[in-house]
Amino acid sequence: MGGAGYAGLIRDWRPVCVEAAATQSGIANARAWFEGRFAPFELHTGGAREALFTGYYEPEIAASRTRHGGYATPVYGLPRDLVTADLGLFRPDFSGIRIVGRVADGRLMPLPVRAQIDAEGLDDAPVLLYARDPVAVFFLHIQGSGRARFEDGTVLRLAYAGQNGHPYTPVGRVLIENGDIDRQHMSMQAIRAWLLAHPDRAQRMMESDQSYVFFRELPLGDPALGSPGSEGVALTPETSIAVDPAMHPLGVPMFLATEAPASDPALPPHAFARLCIAQDTGGAIKGGLRADIFWGYGTDAESIAGRMKSTGGIYVLLPKSLARRIPARLLDGS
Repeated sequence: MGGAGYAGLIRDWRPVCVEAAATQSGIANARAWFEGRFAPFELHTGGAREALFTGYYEPEIAASRTRHGGYATPVYGLPRDLVTADLGLFRPDFSGIRIVGRVADGRLMPLPVRAQIDAEGLDDAPVLLYARDPVAVFFLHIQGSGRARFEDGTVLRLAYAGQNGHPYTPVGRVLIENGDIDRQHMSMQAIRAWLLAHPDRAQRMMESDQSYVFFRELPLGDPALGSPGSEGVALTPETSIAVDPAMHPLGVPMFLATEAPASDPALPPHAFARLCIAQDTGGAIKGGLRADIFWGYGTDAESIAGRMKSTGGIYVLLPKSLARRIPARLLDGS
């Protein structure tokens, strides 16, 4: 199944998956079904059991097919010469390590960083559309997917297609280190406000993150759902979570016990305790005790996701047949 190894093999999951798929009318009592077939394990790293939870959402950008007026920021599709190399295919001790680049003169070379792409563009990548707000495009990159609304009112999805292979650097961390925003008041909303209030420094600040995301167009489909995540299925608000694939296999059910902010910043946070599914990944989501909760689309989702940073517990649910023989050491460190 991948990850750190605690989830066993595909055959360990097949019986419960087949049973769930065969229930055409849906599982009448989902809680009883999971309790009867799965065993919960609290994830921990050594003695640490406190996980960190953040949130993400699906942003919307104003866009045009042509470059004109204020529509000047390109949104790129996947470069035609982009190559992904799985190093584990060459050496077992590199298992799980992937690098991204382009082939030039028979050598694998890195792709340009964000600053270089902003300055020079990308000759070998298609421009899907032009956006009106470069800050909105920057947050589209951070979230990994979103929606584009054209001048005639039509809307399409911009789903994640790939990334330039350079590490993700949180701009919020840079702003804190520079003394521009104090840690106590850091949020996505605070970052956006700072960028808009400092147009002379905004581009340089955004370019402190060398990572750059490429997209693909999809029909809007069900507007209540998000774009496909790393698992390849549409994300479900308040149920789909992003995890570190080096630690957790996609598709595994996890119970999260934490708290989440209210959509109204004036109201106190509330308990968030529910079963979620690991269906996505993210550049900032590293380690076993880490999860990013997908909140959906709209102003409420943006408000919650931008302010969410809480702690709590993660409990992975494993089929009982697997749980009876899984070594405890595999859950230690995952």
